[in-house]
Amino acid sequence: MRAWEVLAPTGLDGLALNRDRPVPEPGPGQIVMRVRAAALNYRDHGVLRGVYGYTKFPVIPLSDGAGEVAACGPAVTQFREGDRVAGTFFQSWPGGRMPEDASRNSLGGMIDGVLADYALLTAVGAIHIPAHLSFEEAATLPCAALTAWNAVVETARIKAGETIAILGTGGVSVFALAFAKMHGATVFLISSSDEKLARGRALGADHLVNYRATSEWDAEIRKLNGGAGVDHVIEVGGANTLSRSMNLVRQGGGIYVIGALAGAGSIDPRMINRKSIRLQGIHVGSRDMFAAMNRAIAAVGLRPQIDRVFAFDDAKAAYLHQQGGTHFGKIVMSV
Repeated sequence: MRAWEVLAPTGLDGLALNRDRPVPEPGPGQIVMRVRAAALNYRDHGVLRGVYGYTKFPVIPLSDGAGEVAACGPAVTQFREGDRVAGTFFQSWPGGRMPEDASRNSLGGMIDGVLADYALLTAVGAIHIPAHLSFEEAATLPCAALTAWNAVVETARIKAGETIAILGTGGVSVFALAFAKMHGATVFLISSSDEKLARGRALGADHLVNYRATSEWDAEIRKLNGGAGVDHVIEVGGANTLSRSMNLVRQGGGIYVIGALAGAGSIDPRMINRKSIRLQGIHVGSRDMFAAMNRAIAAVGLRPQIDRVFAFDDAKAAYLHQQGGTHFGKIVMSV
């Protein structure tokens, strides 16, 4: 089979296409998925650079893919050949509390991922996909969508009428917008691009703030919100935006930390105490959360926002497109 492999943590130069890799064989409790589409996340750039201590090389990258069950190993009863499925980011987190070894069982990190013709999955690390979605759309769900669902629904438990500020317009942020509007929340969307903000408006964002034009975007949102802080903040910037998020959130509000796109920095914890802020890290989610999300997606007919679909052989171009930062929503490769 064909498989892209990260041979060494040297950036995009370390990514190579192997056209003669053996097709995996499923063991007990495993399935083989014929991959039809795979999607990129920012985490995949970190794998190229070796920033995660648990990554082994060579490794097939990417955690997010969808396709059809090609083979089932012994004792697998919940799937059969031909089922339309996606892999779960963590292959060992079916539900409940996050296990200690979750990161060591994440696709495209310590274990091979899905940027290949076939992917080996555990049966508890696979899930049926909503019937109305294409493989390209379903491939966007395992990391970005589930991270947003975990933050907005499972952790924030957002309610109709509440307010939420969402930083950025990448995959997680656009899904967070969709899930917040699904639950009747008022959304403040923050981006550096007026074009992306306009696209967010078309998806239901209620208020738009360009942080390049308005550097004190936290104060601007408070003004738009009648002088009050928001109930929730989806924080993808990291330490360099967290202080403004803490200023923006209301007393007893929640900030859900997902990424560090704006870089590292120091954090003054005093405001967390003074405002009784709930500061919660979000690391994707469990298979049970994935199942709940899929039910909601199917119920309302939600369709993920795909920025662009690349051919499998053009994987490096897909990575470069994401690095450019011009995308809105998800970047997908058709396998």
